[in-house]
Amino acid sequence: MTPVDAAWAALSKAAEAARDRRIVGLFDAEPDRLAHLTLAAAGLEIDLSKQPWSLADLEVMLDLAHASGVDTARAGLFAGGIVNASEGRPALHMALRAADGADYRAAGQPVSREVEATRDAMRAFADQVRSGVRRGCTGKPFRAIVHIGIGGSDLGPRFVWEALKPLDPPIDLRFTANVDPAELAQALTGLDPAETMIVTVSKTFTTLETLTNAEVARAWLRASLGPASDSHLVAVSAAPDKAQAFGVPADQVFGFWDWVGGRYSIWSSVGLSCAVALGYDVFERMLAGARAMDAHFKSAPLALNAPVLLALAHIFNRNGLGRPIRAVVPYAQRLRLFAAFLQQLEMESNGKRVTADGRPAPHATAASVFGDAGTNGQHAFFQLLHQGTDVIPVDIVAVHRGTEGDVDGQTKLLANAIAQAEALMVGRSEADVRAELTAAGRSPEEIDMLAPQRTFPGDRPTSFIRLERLDPERLGALIALYEHKTFVEGVLWGINSFDQWGVELGKSLATRVLGELNGGPAGAHDPSTQALIARLKS
Repeated sequence: MTPVDAAWAALSKAAEAARDRRIVGLFDAEPDRLAHLTLAAAGLEIDLSKQPWSLADLEVMLDLAHASGVDTARAGLFAGGIVNASEGRPALHMALRAADGADYRAAGQPVSREVEATRDAMRAFADQVRSGVRRGCTGKPFRAIVHIGIGGSDLGPRFVWEALKPLDPPIDLRFTANVDPAELAQALTGLDPAETMIVTVSKTFTTLETLTNAEVARAWLRASLGPASDSHLVAVSAAPDKAQAFGVPADQVFGFWDWVGGRYSIWSSVGLSCAVALGYDVFERMLAGARAMDAHFKSAPLALNAPVLLALAHIFNRNGLGRPIRAVVPYAQRLRLFAAFLQQLEMESNGKRVTADGRPAPHATAASVFGDAGTNGQHAFFQLLHQGTDVIPVDIVAVHRGTEGDVDGQTKLLANAIAQAEALMVGRSEADVRAELTAAGRSPEEIDMLAPQRTFPGDRPTSFIRLERLDPERLGALIALYEHKTFVEGVLWGINSFDQWGVELGKSLATRVLGELNGGPAGAHDPSTQALIARLKS
């Protein structure tokens, strides 16, 4: 048995013991549990004490991390090694938020100076737009930006804007991703073309959904302003020639690199729309927060490393206890898109059935992620979390000090976050429910009917992440925390977290079907697909 196999076997044994105890009992058995399982990193506080592992189990998980080579893999990631073997690429998003003067290298080639030059260009562009130096073709300043992208070219910027946008922004930033024309129609409605900038984000500048929307947006500008409106077009792409051929002025094409995965790209020029609409200083502060988490992840020992411990808690639930679903609930309305952002980050990165060398994965991989803002979720899916037949671990994110609205409302929000974490773990026994119903004067028949329905099994784990306030630095740290968590999980599962071949098949088939819907010759399909095409053509 290899050391890795032995470590996985030890995890299985530890998890079996965990099934026979309750989380709440561990606090009495381990008086120093809270101190050992609470840590601070890059402005975040993370409490993992309500997870189902004991401190001895934590040591088992750390042995698994060491046996799986997390230390070596982490060093290779920061060194710019080829961690995306199927595409022969590094994954060096940390270089995008590094301080000036850094010396990151992608597969041995220096990249930091090029990153700095791109950031300088972004800063200059953002400052010119915000100050009114750079204007539209009629001389009016830009008051709106429509950001067109999909996947990582949309989810990251959209999440950041929702999290940080001013209450009354001087620039109205809107997003469209879906090829469904309704989304772009909604984004353009009410805007003045003379004051609107269109930012198209596509690494290849060939993505069907993005180019379809970009063509419609360009036509909308030209219909009102003529060909001169091409000066309103901005592109972010690794294919600048294609962007320029589309009509984007050369000095308004911002590049990024093939060692930047889409779901890790908010730190690059993919974040240009946010840098303009928020101000480059805000964007830079977000980079600084992510940089602080990078420094922590790179240098902290595994036993004190926030991304590593968060990943190990997930692995203990996913693989040890067979829990294939996880909920993410930010108790902050501004973070309501966090679960959607993590769906791509985690499920696209680690939703793999084969290892990095092409063999069947020996262990279950990424869990399904869902969620919404608290307290909204409490009135929707929390019934399932508390009393459903599946145990679903929950990541709770809470912001300590709100900066908007009523202070009393913020306190109530925090009370709900804390109470839900406690309720999920502690539950309510049937004996307590029966005693309460008896005291209320209910009949024995009523008690027999109601008591099981009002019983909460508890023993449902949470990770609790606290931000002192929701500012650019802590948002950057939060995103980077989960980026690195995702990487660690991929290392433990032996998979490549940086490719996404599962996206390709449906895209290629959609191209074929589109040709048929547009009157092209019929292709070979299964009977159901043939019937659907025929009905939709009629």
